[in-house]
Amino acid sequence: MQRFSVSRDDSIYEAFPDVARTPEGRLVCVFAECTHHRDRGYTRAMVTTSDDRGRTWSPKRGLSEPLRGDPKQDPWWNCPRVSCLRDGRLVAVCDRIAGRGEGNIGGQQSNWLWFSADGGDTWTEPVATPVVGIVPDQLIELQHGEHAGRWLLTAHTRRPPAETPLWTVRTWSSDDQGTCWQGPHSVAEVPGLQLCEPSLVELPTGEVVAFLRENSGQGLDAFKCISVDGGQTWQGPWRFPLPGCHRPVAGMLHNGLLLITHRYMQGGKGWVGWWTQNFFAALTDVESCLARERNAAHTRILPLDFDRHPESDTGYSGWVQFDDGEIYVVNYILDDAPKAQIRGYSLQAEDFLLA
Repeated sequence: MQRFSVSRDDSIYEAFPDVARTPEGRLVCVFAECTHHRDRGYTRAMVTTSDDRGRTWSPKRGLSEPLRGDPKQDPWWNCPRVSCLRDGRLVAVCDRIAGRGEGNIGGQQSNWLWFSADGGDTWTEPVATPVVGIVPDQLIELQHGEHAGRWLLTAHTRRPPAETPLWTVRTWSSDDQGTCWQGPHSVAEVPGLQLCEPSLVELPTGEVVAFLRENSGQGLDAFKCISVDGGQTWQGPWRFPLPGCHRPVAGMLHNGLLLITHRYMQGGKGWVGWWTQNFFAALTDVESCLARERNAAHTRILPLDFDRHPESDTGYSGWVQFDDGEIYVVNYILDDAPKAQIRGYSLQAEDFLLA
């Protein structure tokens, strides 16, 4: 496995990246600039591109306007994502929050889209969506069956009562490329579980699976839900054998298996200062995604990186696969930097399992 620097600016905190590949093979990475993970007095969504498969990257430039202020009352940008549509356009999404804490009840939780028709060189002005929630998934475009062409955009929020809020994951759908949206459609809401940070993947057989983080800090498994009608209704959730899974990012590989990159958070008190030291990737299969029992699902887990910094912070990621099979992953990590940096990783499916 090879590692590369995507962006490192020791004057600012760079975090929460995602990456997309254009039809021409360019990589486009979006990420957030902020004062600190725990200080959003300044935030901005950024973009950088690579035309040599992620070995070198362009100077970063702003995707959104910068926001400054008191995050308890003033808006701030959070977690950008990016994907490539079937027509070759790029679409980035980022949540904008105002209120006390990321999962605030009653504060602003809006989500905005930017489009690029030239490989990420230029972008439209932000386009509002009806999506209410935080940490959105990529905008995904369904490819199989009667719902081919449908857009799905998914996020999570917390609903009252404030003393015991319900964590809820919802999705919105559009059958006319974002002109009109339907929803929200409930994906998961389970009292006693803190389900959040959805990652949707469409299986070749047409089902859509949502992988979910559980945020109680107990190191619980990932959970999953399944839709057989293009994201309108959902079954589950069921436990999935990825212990301590935070921010799953799932997708299909060319060989018919699935890759899920994720933070590993073991639960407990963690380490002094912070607790996000480990970044993993997991291999699984379609049958495991559709299984209704934990013991019927296979996973093969590969450590990708470890954060040595005493205030370690890592594990929000994105990835793509090239036509020749190379997998390119982006992740944020402190490690040897005074503030968070964006790192790239090149690997092959054979790094998980020899053919």
